[in-house]
Amino acid sequence: MIDNEPFEFFVQWHLTERCNLRCRHCYQTGKRTEEMTLHEVKGVVGDISDLLKSWSDAYDIIFSPSINVTGGEPFLRDDLSQVLEAIEQKGFAIYVLSNGTLIDKGRAQDLSRHAVRGVQVSLEGPAHIHDTIRGKGAYAGALKGVEFLIDAGLKVTLNVTLSTLNADYVADMVQVAAGIGAQRLGFSRLVPSGRGTGLAGSALTAAGVKEVYETIFSLDGMGVEIVTGDPVASQIKDPLGEGEEGPLLRGGCAAAFSGLTFLPDGTITPCRRLGVPIGNVLRDSLRMVWAASPILEALRTRDAYSGKCRSCKRWSFCRGCRAIAYAYSVSRGENDFLAEDPQCPMG
Repeated sequence: MIDNEPFEFFVQWHLTERCNLRCRHCYQTGKRTEEMTLHEVKGVVGDISDLLKSWSDAYDIIFSPSINVTGGEPFLRDDLSQVLEAIEQKGFAIYVLSNGTLIDKGRAQDLSRHAVRGVQVSLEGPAHIHDTIRGKGAYAGALKGVEFLIDAGLKVTLNVTLSTLNADYVADMVQVAAGIGAQRLGFSRLVPSGRGTGLAGSALTAAGVKEVYETIFSLDGMGVEIVTGDPVASQIKDPLGEGEEGPLLRGGCAAAFSGLTFLPDGTITPCRRLGVPIGNVLRDSLRMVWAASPILEALRTRDAYSGKCRSCKRWSFCRGCRAIAYAYSVSRGENDFLAEDPQCPMG
């Protein structure tokens, strides 16, 4: 091993496509699909555990594995508690992603009993903005759910999907998060796919992305921790960072590098917002998918990329958001998940 830092590996697991809301910006289509049974879920959890153990033994790697449980809305699965128990028994860190509106006192306490490390609740802006995007009453419902989570001792991250609809309200969101006791406030960019294609005209320009992230980072330390998994955001925050590639890739888009996504029917994709199937966890070996998928191999190969992402000196730290690059490519009829990230203001 090069160092003793654990290697983070996560699975984003969409247990269901069912949802009690119909958000305008959702990257999913809302189309009903088959859902894995509890028995199948338990089997897959065991497969992931066995795979990571075999890697650890073979390569002397210490893993820090986690499973992000989401949907649709995960609380529409009647067996969610049993799913969390199965994941917990295999030693995975558990995170839950929800719209918050179905969380009551009992459900919050159940998450706490299963040692859930954190819960992400989406909040798109002040009440009038949130309800415009997610539906009337969704804001009040989400805040009530957050209150139950905090009362149960759970760490809460509020997450904002950035677009022109809410970019002017990021300071307000810091105040909201701090005021209700959420520990973290996260940001991601609108992906114009699924129902979100209807909001393609509300996507930020590259200059808009730079401006809003600069504002967001200036608010860090105002009572709530600012976080984002957006690879472009990290480059804006540290524009003078070293760009030379070392022996290991350090950060950037997680697709093909540090995680996988499972859809309700077992379909595997590189990312929760990049709808490119690479196998099915109920039929295919996870080891073979990870090692032999031509799509994952392409995502790991700099020379396969196109546009400014290919030539960018920050490739090993960033690679752009593959989901956003793909969505814009699809809109042009190209279907290229290796296209440049059109919202990147760097370079």
